[in-house]
Parts: sequence; C-alpha cells; structure tokens
Amino acid sequence: MYFWLATIKFNYYGNISVFGARASPVHSKIVINSSSVVRIIRDMNEVEKIQPRQLRIALVTETYPPEINGVAITLGRMIDGLLERQHDIHVVRPAQGRQDKAKIFAHYSETLMASLPIPGYPELKFGLPAKEKLLRLWRDKRPDVVHIATEGPLGWSACSAAQVLGIPVCSDFHTNFHNYSQHYGVGWLNKPIESYLRRFHNRTQCTLVPTVSLQKTLSQSGYKNVHVISRGIDAARFHPDKRCTELRRQWGAMNGTPVAILVSRLAAEKNLSLVVEAFEKIHHLRPDSKLVMVGDGPARAALQQRFPHIIFAGMRSGEDLARHYASADLFLYPSTTETYGNVTIEAMASGLLTLAYDYAAAREHIKHEINGLLAPFNDEHAFLALAQGILSDEYRLQRMRRNARTSVEHLSWENINIQLESILLKLAHSVPIPETKTQTTAIAS
Repeated sequence: MYFWLATIKFNYYGNISVFGARASPVHSKIVINSSSVVRIIRDMNEVEKIQPRQLRIALVTETYPPEINGVAITLGRMIDGLLERQHDIHVVRPAQGRQDKAKIFAHYSETLMASLPIPGYPELKFGLPAKEKLLRLWRDKRPDVVHIATEGPLGWSACSAAQVLGIPVCSDFHTNFHNYSQHYGVGWLNKPIESYLRRFHNRTQCTLVPTVSLQKTLSQSGYKNVHVISRGIDAARFHPDKRCTELRRQWGAMNGTPVAILVSRLAAEKNLSLVVEAFEKIHHLRPDSKLVMVGDGPARAALQQRFPHIIFAGMRSGEDLARHYASADLFLYPSTTETYGNVTIEAMASGLLTLAYDYAAAREHIKHEINGLLAPFNDEHAFLALAQGILSDEYRLQRMRRNARTSVEHLSWENINIQLESILLKLAHSVPIPETKTQTTAIAS
C-alpha cells in the first residue's frame, strides 16, 4: 500500500498542477487539464482493491423508525443490513417525543437533537442547526463516513461539520419537496426549494437515488455524482397468502367482491381526489366493490366526512399491514410526487393489480398489461380510463396479479444492502471534495 500526497492547484489558464510524492525520494510535476485529474483519481481508485472492513457510519436523519413513512422504513432496513455486517452505526436524529430516549446496544448508538414540528406534518420533526455539537461529537469519536438522509437544517449542519473535519459524505434523495409546494398553496417556492436541494446534494461526495429515471432527471438538472441504490421488499411478509377472509368480512366484502386499496399518507400531495374518482368508475360497473384507505394524515377528516362509503383503516404496520394489502384485489396509486413509492412493490408482492402513473417504482417494475397497468404521467383521463376497464376481464385481472407477485419477489434487501455497503466502503477510502481551489489531500493508491 502506497500513499500519494497531492496538492492540486488551478493555474491562470484553468489547468491543474499536480505535485506528487510517493513513498520514495522521486518527485514529479505534471500539468494536465481539469478533466484529466478526475480520470486519474478514478483510475487510482479502480486500481486499489478495497477490502471489506468494519466502518463507523454516522447516519443523520429527521425521520426514523418507529415512524411510519417510506424514508423511515427504508432507513430501518438499510441500518439492519449494515449492522448484520458488523458495521458501527451512530444515528443522529431529532427526538420523537418527550419520552424518547437515545438507544445504545451492540454496534449501535444514537444522539438526539433539538427539533421543531414540520408544518403540515406535526407528527414529524425537523432538526435545528447543530454544527458545533456535531463537531464536538465527531472529534471525540470520528466516523469513517457521514450519510445524510434528509435535507433539513440538521443535514446541512452535518455536511458542514463533516467538511471541516475532512470526513466523506454521501446523501439520499428521498423526497420531491420542491414538487410538494404546489399542493400547499406555495407553488412560488418550487424554484427556490429546487435550487436549495441541488446545492445541498452537490456539497456531498455522492447522492443516492432509488431509480435510473430519477438519476437521469437529477443529473440533467445539475446534480453531480448521482448513484442508484434501489429498494428491496420483504417478500415473505408481503405475500398473497396473508389474505384474510375475516378482514374482508369486516369490510363488507364477500368472496367475489372487488376491493381496491390505497396505502398512503392521506395528504394533498398524494392526489387523493383522483383515487376516489377512479374508484367511482369501478363502483359504477360493480356496485358491490369497496375502497379501503390505509394510512393517516391531514386530509383524512375531510375525506371521511365527504365519502362515508370509503373504509378508513388508519395506520397499519407489520403483519397487520400485510393482511390489509393481501385482502384487497386492486391498488390505485395516482400520486405524482414520489421519488420511489415503496407501497407500489409492497402491493405487487401481495398479489394486487396495481394501477399507477408511469414513473418512479411503477416504471421500474410494472410492464403495462403484463403485471400491472401504467398511465402516462399526470394524465388523469388515461388513469380514469384504465380504472374503468380494470375489472372487464377476470382472466386478465388474475394473470396480471400472479405476474405482479413473481416480478418483484427477487427484490431482496440483502442485495440492496450489499450495494450500499460497497459505496460506503469506497467513500471511506476516498478524499472529500474540496470546496476551495487549493487543497492538500492524502490519496490512497
């Protein structure tokens, strides 16, 4: 193992001078253009064979289990996988309530931070700026890599503290916050939020996204070093065998009664009115059909008052959630603000025919008329037309339900966590991107 001590400087003409000294008395000076230095560093990293080793990973997030949302569930699965591989995990997160206490057990510890409720999401918190506290924390026990899952003030502070200490940072792009603004009457904030998110993620060494299409979209929008880490599914939990006759009876559904389900946060950005409108198309042809909404949120009370025929099941998790999925027949999901949509593959694994817009997880895993139905993105007319004909052919319906299950049961979290571990190992061996034009760094080679 050798080490290069490299000082990279931009000269007057925009070229880069690299002064290197290997573990020998031989010194050299070369002048190359800016694209070449990136290629040199990449090649050096490829040559080095990175051996698996135990890492100390700091995860900074504003949502975490037992909170129930796609981000928290995904992080929980990924942390479980890293712990199984004997990595040390230190989670930095807001306290989830007055009774919340930091957890400590083998290879795992937490630090709880001050926070405030997120407007419109009172059950969720955003962490307050905490750069100085993080500096003290990480100077005392330095992580090999910092992984930032959410882009609030706490995440920004974590990135700043890591840069001061020279710790590599990666970030997750979980939520299209800039697209949420139009659903809350502040559409004029779309561009500022989009600019902030791009700046946030470009301060880190890499940004992780769940789909190739999102990777392409962000890269075209000026995001740098975007990598795909998909999502897994617990195919043993979400399974057609969890279908429950008693639960269906509680819904008023007999053996042949079609049941459509939505599993989602009940909020404006989830396009709930289109769910109801799509179900009305189904109900017009099959008056015995039922619609079940699983989840909670600020829109629930108004929906419940306006549509008393809808069954509101509230928050569900674990085996109870799996029974709710499997006891339905159709999954209606017209949300237009997803970065992935874990519920899509949960529904497919449960053997449901899913109708969704052609993007995010649906684009990755649904083949139209083979294992589900895809409407062009944000085309309400097409979505409603597909809903109207969804029960027209029983053989077609059952064929797509069977294919939905078989097409996603291979998506194990184990494979996803191996990919994540690989990226974190490479980052731990890398050098953080300097924010200034002159920086002295140690590069392993």
